[in-house]
Amino acid sequence: MKVGVHLVNFTLPDGPPSIGPTMAAVARAAEDAGLANLSLMDHYLQLEMMGAADQPMLEGYTSLGFLAGLTSTVELQLLVTGVTYRHPGLLAKIVSTLDVLSGGRAVLGIGAAWYEREHRALGVPYPPLAERFERLEETLQVVRQMWSEDDGPFDGKHYQLTETINSPQPLRTPPVLIGGGGERKTLRLVAEYADRCNLFAGPDPAGPAQVAGKLDVLREHCARAGTDYDRIDKTVLYAAPLAPGAEAAATFTEAMAAYAAVGITEVHVMPMDGYPVGFVRNLGEHVIPRVADL
Repeated sequence: MKVGVHLVNFTLPDGPPSIGPTMAAVARAAEDAGLANLSLMDHYLQLEMMGAADQPMLEGYTSLGFLAGLTSTVELQLLVTGVTYRHPGLLAKIVSTLDVLSGGRAVLGIGAAWYEREHRALGVPYPPLAERFERLEETLQVVRQMWSEDDGPFDGKHYQLTETINSPQPLRTPPVLIGGGGERKTLRLVAEYADRCNLFAGPDPAGPAQVAGKLDVLREHCARAGTDYDRIDKTVLYAAPLAPGAEAAATFTEAMAAYAAVGITEVHVMPMDGYPVGFVRNLGEHVIPRVADL
């Protein structure tokens, strides 16, 4: 099993001047630790369940560009981009740029978006859920076209592009990861358009069975769509604290073994608070060696 780190908290003891140096240190620690993936949230405001809305929150793709210049092996992505935040043609261009400048390490993580407050706060349109899913499907179609030899028009219900020119093309066609476990719409889109899915996990003993149920639904969608279930990488976001040290790592590894048994191949963990560099170093020392063989 591979391990990624998902950065969610930029409230540091020394304030905003320390964010850049800390991110740089995280990048170096990630490479040293053998992480597979570095990701950030894609939000304008801090999430209310994690802190005050006016706490520091970095713009996602600018931050990934910064990390790209400081790393050479980890994949880079947002977990996940809200479909409402950027026009799909621009999104395809941004991810292509990240891929070229990182040497082929970009991943497009995407979802239907949900945080209404930040949309209203910055004046970004927030359509109803059904429309957001329509826009998500069209966006997936646009980026696939942008990353192909077809530079002709795209004429959708919500998006119309007269040309889909995208130069330079990505060095590696970025894997598309769709976040969420909605059984009727989200997992159908995974089956039809994605290379990876991302589901929620935690220490609850019932978690692996719940994830297995979602994967059964995904398998059914793949059968209906005529796509290959096995080609889709199954990942989880571990939505719980992970304490430092060997004992906590052993408990975490036991939990991950149950997820690996149902088909999960990558887990993303979050430094909830404190200094994230120490969190990443702990992963390299205690966690990554233990889960590597799962």
